[in-house]
Amino acid sequence: MNTVQQWAWLSGRRAWTQLRSVRSVVAIPLLALAIPGAAWGLSDPRTALPADIPLDTPMHILFVTSLFVLLTATLTSVLYAWDGISRDRASGVLEVRLGRAMSRQRQTAVLLASHLTTAVLPVLALSCLAVVIVQQRTGEWPSFADVVVFLTATALVVAWYTVIALLASSYARDQGTAIAMGVGVWFLFTMLWLLITSVLAGLAGIEAGSQDVAWIRFEAVLDLASPNGVYHHLLELRLSDVDRGVGPWLIASAAVAWTVLPTYLLLRRMEHLVP
Repeated sequence: MNTVQQWAWLSGRRAWTQLRSVRSVVAIPLLALAIPGAAWGLSDPRTALPADIPLDTPMHILFVTSLFVLLTATLTSVLYAWDGISRDRASGVLEVRLGRAMSRQRQTAVLLASHLTTAVLPVLALSCLAVVIVQQRTGEWPSFADVVVFLTATALVVAWYTVIALLASSYARDQGTAIAMGVGVWFLFTMLWLLITSVLAGLAGIEAGSQDVAWIRFEAVLDLASPNGVYHHLLELRLSDVDRGVGPWLIASAAVAWTVLPTYLLLRRMEHLVP
């Protein structure tokens, strides 16, 4: 068995174990209710949202569905990964694994691949189902580019939360600290980020929540520092009626940074981690 085959086999076995765990009993039904369920409800022509949230096109429907993705898919990724390192560290399994002949980089690659597979695959499968539901309910397919951006952005935001949760788990020595750090990060970006943005806007002399160009621009720029904000920026690239003053190159740079930086920090952390 060569290196790639060994990596694929170990990653697949660990991912399959996680998918068959009790956590999937909670995660999969939650995702199934939220993502396809949101697409079903929002694609109903009788659904009425506030006037500034249109549902005119399939991409608009997918964009609003993304709110339910953020609430459930990101929480699910944290649910799978919050103790991905701390559990093995507390039980002594991590010390045994790191003592094997396999390098720490390869072991970290297995850890990342298994958790990303566990978190991303169910979300992508249900997101594809959501696209089909939108087509069946509206009679119109989203464009190929719309589907690619929606699925890619969704996979990226789940991957970002998975890596961040693993990184937080590497600093925790017990289960309580691990879950507090994992859920804390999710709560910060999902629930508290708007509050932080409003406070910073007030300190800058900008009226929060207004339709003023300064507020819209300020919120858009600050969203680049949040994985949720970058996710919405990526989806907004496919909405011709949305322009918050942030260029595509800046959005792409933020997406690359959220992909590369946490992964690099996790690799560095695992290289120097003392079990």
